[in-house]
Amino acid sequence: MKKFIIVNDLLNFNNLKIVQCNKYFNFSLDSVLLSDFVKINPTVKKIIDLGTGNAPILMILSTKVNKNVELIGIEVQKEMYELAEKSLKINDLENRITLYNENIKNIFNIYDTDTFDIVVSNPPYFKYKPNSILNENIVKSIARHEIYITIDDIIRISKKLLKNKGSLFLVHRTDRFIEIITKLKSNNLEPKRVQFIYPKYNQMSNLFLIEAVKNGRSLLKVEKPLIIHDENGEYTNEVIKMFGGNNDTEKL
Repeated sequence: MKKFIIVNDLLNFNNLKIVQCNKYFNFSLDSVLLSDFVKINPTVKKIIDLGTGNAPILMILSTKVNKNVELIGIEVQKEMYELAEKSLKINDLENRITLYNENIKNIFNIYDTDTFDIVVSNPPYFKYKPNSILNENIVKSIARHEIYITIDDIIRISKKLLKNKGSLFLVHRTDRFIEIITKLKSNNLEPKRVQFIYPKYNQMSNLFLIEAVKNGRSLLKVEKPLIIHDENGEYTNEVIKMFGGNNDTEKL
């Protein structure tokens, strides 16, 4: 397994490194987009990432918050959890970020309800059925399909974890937008901000980012579209800024 382990720059975030395994999923652009979308006000004290993978979101958020903010991640897959632990160690973030190798459904064995100011999640995008076509690599399949956790679970658990007026931040596929809006509202998580993501100009949206507030009042802000690539296939300036301003980053 060691021969598959690689250490990459976490883009241009404070010289951070991220440990990955080329047999599994490397961190994706989705994680960067979600991290950038998260708004953190000065009253925030506690943030949890549900399904943290090898912890790219938490490491990016560690560059945006002061050291008094608790950052917690929970990851069911031992392989990904161990990569995250290695990343924290080489970046001296072990005292800033707390990780748990546990099923998200068991989170209330660790934390009480009404505990967190912010919940973030880049969950599996695809529904799982007995006849679903899965990758033969089970680690990849679990990351992509709702095998261990569904969006229903994520939303229901987030509602319980969040303090009153706390925020849930999600990235997901646009073809599940209406479904997710409906599930959020039925759990008293009021959609407040949404941003649709487009691979290129003149293409349809494939992803969206959303913030929902627990017991928030009904008032939705639709932010300007986010275009990922220009006509030459390069990242747009808006995306480049998320990387720290350089366009020499490998395609995610």
